[in-house]
Amino acid sequence: MKEKTLTNWLCLSGIISLMVYILHTIIGAMHYPGYDWKSQAVSDLTATSAPSFVVASGLSSVHHLFAGLCVVMVCVVMQQKGNKVLRLGIYTFALMIWISAIGYTLFPLSEAGYAGTFQDIMHVYAVTITVVLLSIVSITLIIIGGLRGHKRFQTLSLWAGITLLLMVAGPIGMALVPIEYFGVMERFSVFSVVVFTAVLGWYGFSVHTLDINE
Repeated sequence: MKEKTLTNWLCLSGIISLMVYILHTIIGAMHYPGYDWKSQAVSDLTATSAPSFVVASGLSSVHHLFAGLCVVMVCVVMQQKGNKVLRLGIYTFALMIWISAIGYTLFPLSEAGYAGTFQDIMHVYAVTITVVLLSIVSITLIIIGGLRGHKRFQTLSLWAGITLLLMVAGPIGMALVPIEYFGVMERFSVFSVVVFTAVLGWYGFSVHTLDINE
């Protein structure tokens, strides 16, 4: 078995990003009097007018930092491993993570919900739509590439499939359930990507020892 490199160890930053994201939702809610996670979106915690803005946005930035580090390291580890479709999916997923990190940091909601300001328009119609489209494309490519490759990547394909189902279930649920449960369904989408980033980081940490080229 090959000794793990620093690059492999840094892939585990995806797991750290997941833990920080969970903390951001918990601690952010603690600093937002009256916040109802069942009906409100996670992004309400980082709205500039929210009482939780400072602490929630700070933890969110840390989350984005570790997530961005993770996907870059996974891209490095995955060079010449797997097939082209799988690698393209991972590279596209990494691009999505960085657009999400930069976009949501530059354009947080101005207040809970949607106030229609310039930064709200950028948050929803520029950043969110781009992130959603890239997420769907990247995860679909990972599913296809994983199914075509080594059985190790077929497991990753299964994780990607579950992630895609949850991503789709979120918006559908938000449109169907009463407004009181909007936040519950919204979390299906946001947490699915965060969890998949951690899963991808674990693969980046472990897969190098197998010398998988297909």
